[in-house]
Amino acid sequence: MGNVDKRNALRAGAVSAAATLMMLMTSPAMALTRDDGDDPGSGLSVAQTLGLYVLLPIALFLIIAGLVMLPSLGKGKKK
Repeated sequence: MGNVDKRNALRAGAVSAAATLMMLMTSPAMALTRDDGDDPGSGLSVAQTLGLYVLLPIALFLIIAGLVMLPSLGKGKKK
């Protein structure tokens, strides 16, 4: 039983190492070259970035949580 566990752990380690090596070997330098028709827009400001990636998800979470809680709040406690 222990031999099978060691073999599975070795296999998982080899797969993880190979996947990590493949990720490291892919070169992100190709992202620096422009493609034909590539027309990037202007970048986001700090306020726009915070609003889009921080405030908007929090607001959506609160709206969805409120909508989920609405039916239970409307019923009240019955004795």
